[in-house]
Amino acid sequence: MNDPRAGLRWRRAGLVARAFRPAGPAAQSSTPVRRGISGPRGWQALIPVLLCLAFGACATARPPRAGATPSDRPPHALANRLTALLETTAAEPALWTVFVRSLDTGDVLFDHRGDRLVMPASTMKIVTLAVSAERLGWNYRFETRLLSAAPVVDGVLRGDLIVRGSGDPTINSDARRAVPAFDAWASTLLEAGITAIDGRVIGDDDLVEDAAPGYGWSWDDLPYGYATPGGALQHRDNVALLTVHPGSVASEPVVIDIDVELLAIGAHVVNRVETVSPNGETELTLKRMPDGDLEVLGTVPANAAPVYRTASVQNPTVFFVRDLKQALTARGINVSGDAVDLDEVDATVIDDDLRLLATHWSPPLSVIAHTLMGVSQNLYAETLLRTLDQQRRPRTAAAGRGIIREVLASWGVDSSRVIVADGSGLSRYNYVTARTLVDVLERMHDDPRHATPFRATLPVAARSGTLETRLTGTAAAGNVHAKTGSMSNVSALSGYVTSADGEALAFAVLANNFAGAAGPILGIIDRLVDEFASSTRSDSGR
Repeated sequence: MNDPRAGLRWRRAGLVARAFRPAGPAAQSSTPVRRGISGPRGWQALIPVLLCLAFGACATARPPRAGATPSDRPPHALANRLTALLETTAAEPALWTVFVRSLDTGDVLFDHRGDRLVMPASTMKIVTLAVSAERLGWNYRFETRLLSAAPVVDGVLRGDLIVRGSGDPTINSDARRAVPAFDAWASTLLEAGITAIDGRVIGDDDLVEDAAPGYGWSWDDLPYGYATPGGALQHRDNVALLTVHPGSVASEPVVIDIDVELLAIGAHVVNRVETVSPNGETELTLKRMPDGDLEVLGTVPANAAPVYRTASVQNPTVFFVRDLKQALTARGINVSGDAVDLDEVDATVIDDDLRLLATHWSPPLSVIAHTLMGVSQNLYAETLLRTLDQQRRPRTAAAGRGIIREVLASWGVDSSRVIVADGSGLSRYNYVTARTLVDVLERMHDDPRHATPFRATLPVAARSGTLETRLTGTAAAGNVHAKTGSMSNVSALSGYVTSADGEALAFAVLANNFAGAAGPILGIIDRLVDEFASSTRSDSGR
């Protein structure tokens, strides 16, 4: 990518060189001037001039006066306002890094410790999506296939039905109790004359490494739906919905409903929630026990509305195939065998000569990315991380991390400015600089393949996604397209904004290491971004 500032540097060098040219007769010596530089005496006469050009200002330069700054121009107004915000009492508890660059000129408008490594939280998804778009392309789709080697006799599939996945995270993701993808497969089988299966439903998940939490994920996060593991076979976002019904009076038992049968995947729900007085607080905590059981603890006020939580599913493949078997049965296709993971059976009994019964394609990456960024879907980000290395089998998160480092290096991002642990930002082992996030945003903006689809995935201030309720009534409303980041003691926002005089800017604001509620820190972030949106050339020092 061409550097628009390179020409400026050469022009400045030219100005320095021209400063040493004789301006006219008054600048010349009374000694006759030689035409040409022949002979050793001619070169000797040039040596002092060449040394001056090489080392700076020579005798005409003066050192700065004591107590003076090298430049007479005072700090520009925008920088003063941004710095003042970062020095307020509300901002003081956090460790801040802020970086803003013009996408029109390449100028850096503001740099507050922009090369400091900090935890990015979900702004890490900017990096994951950018690399995915570069490596996979916006039209990339996940494929899931129904296969069998068994013959069909009198409407009965005389053997196993195999479902082979590649990691599609969108299957049945928009429906809680419905399973539209499974219903469509049942219709396809019925149309092919299959009304029963005399065998098992086997989940082949070998294309992707076994489901596991992300590298560096906190144990406390693992029971929750936002920290569910991924894999080659995924549906319903790999989560179970818990509905907590308070009692009508204090001390009356609490009832917990669950929208899927966790018992079928080896987990029990242990209810330790109490009903308290109507003026009490709702406090619910999920804990995953060593035996896999899910413990629900806390309090809910009497007569309150039901409270909802999502819990992670530990074995996505078994979750998938058991729900598939249930859906087939509900549509009139009886399955005589169990629903199992391929790892639980002797793989040698699976015939290599499988025929295709049905194929399911995910939406393209351009559509998947809207959910990934709009609601900050961790599962989608981790799935993309494991998909980046298409040559490896099984596809792994470690290989994906290597691809991210490789692509960033090809974009000129110094490896010392980013540490990649996962794709979602949930890991506290991720570290990135504000400058790096802006570099990636600039790369997407400047590439005609990526500029429009990438920007379209970002939440819009006061309009959509995780920014729907933020920055309302400000210059940033409807203007800022950015990704949020939030976890304990971390808040961040990074994306695009247009200044008051129409200049396109990329920015990254990250706050780490603050104690207490995030509200005051979010307030500072929003005020900073509103300043970006309100800025003009006259106050930004450009």
